[in-house]
Amino acid sequence: MNSEAVLSISQNALETAIMVSAPLLLTALVIGLVVSILQAATQINEATLSFIPKLLGVFAATVIAGPWMVQTLVDYMQRLFTSIPYVIG
Repeated sequence: MNSEAVLSISQNALETAIMVSAPLLLTALVIGLVVSILQAATQINEATLSFIPKLLGVFAATVIAGPWMVQTLVDYMQRLFTSIPYVIG
């Protein structure tokens, strides 16, 4: 196993991790931004106010994007396991 193979595997792992986590993180980011704007407009400074909308939004994003996320991870793992003979020998 040479350094190019290790870098390629690491790069693919990071790309897959970013792709899988992006829907949930972006959902939480957008909801947090909207709640922060509403808090600034109404001058309600409660730190726990954004927790429930974020929780519900991330849950909804998981339900919607969950099958795609699982399929992306399964495809990555299949590619990784099928490349083992080529990486080793």
